[in-house]
Amino acid sequence: MKAKSPAFEIIPRHIALIMDGNGRWAKINGKSRIDGHREGTQSVRSILKTAFPLGIEVITIYAFSTENWKRPANEIQGLMKLMTESLNSYEKDLHDNKIRLRVMGELGKLPKSLRTKLEKTMNNTKTYSKHTLVIALNYGARTEITNATRKIAQLVAENKLKPKEITEKHICNNLYLPDIPDPELMIRTSGELRLSNFLLWQISYTEIIITDKLWPEFREQELYNALEQYNKRQRRFGGIEDKEFNDG
Repeated sequence: MKAKSPAFEIIPRHIALIMDGNGRWAKINGKSRIDGHREGTQSVRSILKTAFPLGIEVITIYAFSTENWKRPANEIQGLMKLMTESLNSYEKDLHDNKIRLRVMGELGKLPKSLRTKLEKTMNNTKTYSKHTLVIALNYGARTEITNATRKIAQLVAENKLKPKEITEKHICNNLYLPDIPDPELMIRTSGELRLSNFLLWQISYTEIIITDKLWPEFREQELYNALEQYNKRQRRFGGIEDKEFNDG
C-alpha cells in the first residue's frame, strides 16, 4: 500500500544516506548477502521516487566505502556487478525524472566496466539541474580531506598561496564535489550510532537521524517519518533557541 505523502513545512535541500543493514536483512530472511544488497537497491529506487517530488534537490548515498574492500572477495565482486546492473536499470528513471548523476570517491580502483558505465551515465545526465543523485563509491572522508590538504599544500609549495591565507573555503573548494551543498539531514539505518567515515567535513551542522529499520526495509513511509522528525528540530548552528535568548 502506497504511503500518503504528508505536507512538510521544512524540506531539506540535501539528504545523505548511510544504507546499513543489507547483510542483517539477508540473514533474517534466509537469503544470501548479495540478495540483501539487491533488495537494498529497491529501497534506493523507492527513496528517489519519494524524495525528489517533495522538493529535495540532492540525495547522496553511501554505496561503497574505502574500508569495504576488507569484505570477502566474492561479495565485493557481486557488489560491483550489482552496481553496474543497477545503473542500467536506473538509467530510464534518471532521464524520465531529469536526475543528474554525480559520483564521489577514488574511482580508479573500481572495475573498468563499472567506471565506464558511471562515466557514460554522468555524461548523459549532466545537463539536468533540478535533481541530483550523488553516489559515494570507494569513498572515505579522511581520504577526501587528505587529498584536499595535499592540493592546498602544493599551492603553498608553488608560492601560489601563503599558509596564513588558507581558509575553510580553500578546503571546501578542494573536496570531491565542491559545488554540492552540505547535507541538512543525514539518515542512518539499522540503528548503528557511528558515522563510518562519511562526509566528515560536510556534516558539521547536519541533523542526524538514526532508525532501527534495516536498509532494505527503508521505503517511502520511513522517509516521511525521518522528515517529520527533522521538522521538529531547530537548527542552531552553535547558537541558542530564540526562546532561550528572550528568556535571558
